[in-house]
Amino acid sequence: MSTLSYEAERRLAASTANEDDASLWRWFCMFYDEGRVRWCKSAQGWLVSVDHKHLATEVDFDAAIRVARERFFSGTRVRSN
Repeated sequence: MSTLSYEAERRLAASTANEDDASLWRWFCMFYDEGRVRWCKSAQGWLVSVDHKHLATEVDFDAAIRVARERFFSGTRVRSN
């Protein structure tokens, strides 16, 4: 792989990651403003609910928001054990 194509791929990956982050946080802000997303810290990690449905429990807040958004759009929820 040439240096030029490596740099182009790196820039594309960075641009895609920036777009994904911007989209995630726009979604979060919109749902926050509408009172549709809630979160709390527990012994298990960050619990995130959307429209009163528990969608994610993750150690990291960022990961919990990302998982909740993914599950919100896919229609899946956290399974109870």
